[in-house]
Amino acid sequence: MRALIVTAVAAEADSVVSGLTGPTPHPDPVTPEPRALPGGYLLSRRDLPGLAADVLVGGVGPAAAAAATATALALAEYSLVVSAGIGGGFQPAAPVGSLVVADAVVAADLGAETPDGFLDVQQLGFGHSVHLPPAELAARAAEATGALLAPVLTVSTVTGTAEGAARLAARHPLAGAEAMEGFGVAEAAAAHGLPVLEIRAVSNAVGPRDRDAWRIGDALAALTAGFRALGPVLVTWGERHEHR
Repeated sequence: MRALIVTAVAAEADSVVSGLTGPTPHPDPVTPEPRALPGGYLLSRRDLPGLAADVLVGGVGPAAAAAATATALALAEYSLVVSAGIGGGFQPAAPVGSLVVADAVVAADLGAETPDGFLDVQQLGFGHSVHLPPAELAARAAEATGALLAPVLTVSTVTGTAEGAARLAARHPLAGAEAMEGFGVAEAAAAHGLPVLEIRAVSNAVGPRDRDAWRIGDALAALTAGFRALGPVLVTWGERHEHR
């Protein structure tokens, strides 16, 4: 199976590649050097029998992620698209250093403010606001990585106040994490008829912005460990579903 794994920044991509290949890069990488793409660059590594993973650094935010993902999907054939990286966790369900696998990829701030509250783009009649990963794959990924299985919210502006966190939690009471790219990646995948998976390592709590409390290093380490466990799941899922 060939999977496209989309991250926002290089540190996340390095963590994913490290998890898939181990501390020593595979001696026969598909692409030895980063290959430039509009909006990002692509690192390709073949790590496990049955899995080729192309890791794309697509940029921050849903628009950049969608554009970079769509470009990569136009250049090669894939069976699965994965949005991966760090993000904020809703407390206490997703503590710092833990992982969240999305059972729903949600556009949480795409819509309109009204006197009666927020209406998402689907409620406005302009499309959809949720993408659903394959339920079996998401469940197996969460089990293998020890992750919380819950909706992951995509926002264009990271939540930085208690009031903002409360509003999001009220609209999405089951949410496990927020990040900035998942829905954009999912939109591009859907346009190509491909399934999507999202996995987030929690670097900070959703709520008041306190950079001193962020644990980016711990989150990146968790992302590496998560992909070390996720690789065999992707291989098995690909063997069962790729040629259906």
